[in-house]
Amino acid sequence: MIIGICGKSGSGKSTLASQIVNLTNKQIVHLEIDKIGHSILLIDEVRNELIKSFGESIIKNNKADRKKLGEIIFNSRIEMKTLSNITWKYMQIEIDKFLENNKDNIIILDWLLLPISKYFDMCDIKILLDIPYEVRKQRVIKRDNISEKYFELREKSSIDFNENDFDYVLKENDKEIVKRLAKLL
Repeated sequence: MIIGICGKSGSGKSTLASQIVNLTNKQIVHLEIDKIGHSILLIDEVRNELIKSFGESIIKNNKADRKKLGEIIFNSRIEMKTLSNITWKYMQIEIDKFLENNKDNIIILDWLLLPISKYFDMCDIKILLDIPYEVRKQRVIKRDNISEKYFELREKSSIDFNENDFDYVLKENDKEIVKRLAKLL
């Protein structure tokens, strides 16, 4: 079984996944797909392609500076597509490997972009966290140590969700609802 958890930045995707894992005694594995994306940036070939596309200014301490890269891609859909074209093939390899290695477990995939990937259709249960903007903004500013302006830039480039594509739409992280979800597993 694959559970997909989606929501904009700061909506509590990873928190919800952890709560589900902790409320059941089944073998559940959780993949934060953003972390795969971050690790892909460390691959030499990816770093070199990023430099070719975005310039040396995105490199800090011989690694891609995610904040600097974010300033570029969150301002331009074209640049975001460029980044996706560079990283997506590597990300798919890692995600596919994770799914194959864990096919006997319940898998939670947690990712903002899940609905625009092939993995969304693989999900048996699809959950959307539709948490208010102000709540998410405060969480992200504190968690990522970023400015309000940077959050707004990130938010502006985010995708929109169609609630009809989901089995569950949560407007808050309600413990009773989470308990009911865990019982479904």
